[in-house]
Amino acid sequence: MSSDSSPSPPEPAAGPDRRPLVAFAWLWVGAPLVYGVYELVQKATQLFTG
Repeated sequence: MSSDSSPSPPEPAAGPDRRPLVAFAWLWVGAPLVYGVYELVQKATQLFTG
């Protein structure tokens, strides 16, 4: 038997492209998180430096 006759794995079903949704979800969570960390650093700096 040659390697050409072996069955190949099935192609994944082509569904809708979810990359824009994933990018939006990361921004939805990431933007407030970054803002919160920024505010935390500012407050901590004020607390420890006077």
